[in-house]
Amino acid sequence: MNKWVKRSIDLANTKNYLDLLFDIYLVSEEQMRELLKESRVDIVKNYNKKDKVGLIQSFFKLKKFPINDPYIASLRKYPFLIVKNPKTIDRIGRKLFSIKINNLLKLVIQAKSPSRQFGQSFQKWLQGIGYPFLEEKAFKVSKEAVFLKGSDEKLKQFADRELGLKGLNRRPDFILRAKNKFIIGEAKFLSDYGGTQNNQFDGAIKITKISGKNIEGVAILDGIVWFKSNTYTYKKVKKTKGVALSAILLGEFIKDLV
Repeated sequence: MNKWVKRSIDLANTKNYLDLLFDIYLVSEEQMRELLKESRVDIVKNYNKKDKVGLIQSFFKLKKFPINDPYIASLRKYPFLIVKNPKTIDRIGRKLFSIKINNLLKLVIQAKSPSRQFGQSFQKWLQGIGYPFLEEKAFKVSKEAVFLKGSDEKLKQFADRELGLKGLNRRPDFILRAKNKFIIGEAKFLSDYGGTQNNQFDGAIKITKISGKNIEGVAILDGIVWFKSNTYTYKKVKKTKGVALSAILLGEFIKDLV
């Protein structure tokens, strides 16, 4: 077992892991979304009339659609699809009418899920751990441990052009340079098991397979993955030969490099 995997497991199961993690992945108290009076009136009117198209269009005027459905985004972006796809509209309409109007109104004002903001939380925390972020020119000649400054797309372009990772199909969350070694990192917070969370986990683990004389891929994983269990993610992370670790240990990992 990789020593950083072992240390992350030990940390999560014997220390105040969640308390420490909160310094990185903040959960802000989100305000409920606003629902204007005219929007409420429009929704209630179409609901009472059993007007499927009108109700769907009423919700499209809002930022949040009250139910999850994989076809909503297409219908919202391309309104002409509403007329051309009556069966889809009927199906979504029936789902909406199966919910009481008061519950529908509550669903559209729900705050965003905190986990959707965790990427920004990680980046903000990363900039405060004591290592500078430099533009590419300065980054390439620095003798200290430094991060490459720029968007995730810029980081991917650097990995393609300068590090020869043209097959990298994911945008890294950071690129660190320490003693002429480049660390490509991807960070994920896993809040549950299965489905999309497993896919996120697999994507991060793939980056640990990047290995060379002066380059290494690192998966920064946090959340439920480190707790001892018989789950797919825990069993797989234990077998990971590359570097996977909690963000809490990232500072120590960098010190080891320098």
